[in-house]
Amino acid sequence: MAAHRRPKQPSRARVAVLTGAAAVALSAQAGAHAAPAQPSKDEVKAQVDKLSEEMEQATERYNGAKERADQLRKQAADLQDQVARSQEQLTELASGLAVVAADEYRQGGVDPSMQLMLSSDPDQYLAKASSFDQAASTQSDVLRALKDQQRRLDQQKQEATAVLAELDGETRTLNDTKTQVQSKLAESRRLLNQLGAADRAAILADNEGTASRGSDRLDIGSLPKAGSAAARTAVDVALAQRGKMYVWGAAGPNNFDCSGLMVYAYAQAGIHLPRTSQEQAGVGSGVGRDWHNAQPGDLVIYSVHGAQDHVGMYVGNGTVVHAPKPGAPVRTMAVDALTISTIRRI
Repeated sequence: MAAHRRPKQPSRARVAVLTGAAAVALSAQAGAHAAPAQPSKDEVKAQVDKLSEEMEQATERYNGAKERADQLRKQAADLQDQVARSQEQLTELASGLAVVAADEYRQGGVDPSMQLMLSSDPDQYLAKASSFDQAASTQSDVLRALKDQQRRLDQQKQEATAVLAELDGETRTLNDTKTQVQSKLAESRRLLNQLGAADRAAILADNEGTASRGSDRLDIGSLPKAGSAAARTAVDVALAQRGKMYVWGAAGPNNFDCSGLMVYAYAQAGIHLPRTSQEQAGVGSGVGRDWHNAQPGDLVIYSVHGAQDHVGMYVGNGTVVHAPKPGAPVRTMAVDALTISTIRRI
């Protein structure tokens, strides 16, 4: 009978190795489930600043789409009014031809010239013949007018259909861009909320503090006067908005985006500017890119991302007033703080 052997006990060294391996495995598993490290204040600020720049680009796209949609909406309304009027005129012309046709039917279809020759009043033959010629000519004119009016009506309907289709596309662009802006704004808030109260307040205060220091340094009394009354009014109005917060898509009177501030300031001088910085880059006369040639009231168009996506107003002494970005108020900055694309004199 075979003897039963007791199981060999693991050595202390082996136990130590197994225990260490298990600890490493547990540590790795715990690390895999550990919460990601919170971003630093500087990392959050960099991300928020980048989102702000992207948001400003999207805002200008939104402004352009909204302006175009407003124009198309008015154009569509005008075309629809024209179609309605043309339809009324067409109906009146058609009614006139219907009356003529009914008269001919009542006459039994007899040729009008034969009816005149058989008239019981020969003395009036020539007069009636003349009247017949005029009636025939009038009928022909009405028929031509009817055809012309029908062609105009068809063309107006085609134009209205095309405008409404374009309006539909601009409306979709408007809504998509609005969604993009709101998404970036929400992401900025989410990033800021990851920070502690002190760091979050420091980033927000950086926007406010830069504005306050810039405004405090500006001596309005030392600024040169603009060359035109309109430019003087625009400069005074733009500077008076300092401290009001940037809000995307806003053009006053309580909030502004960059191009909206320009539109509002010049509107008080009776001058209409287009709604986006890209469009404003084409108004007035060009002054080049050297800010030393700028005069108070000139629009300074910047290419922050190579797309003429920001604008400020030159106020003199190497300074512009502008609405910088979400979370920051209207303020002044050095004219050459950003890359100048073009300067326009209104």
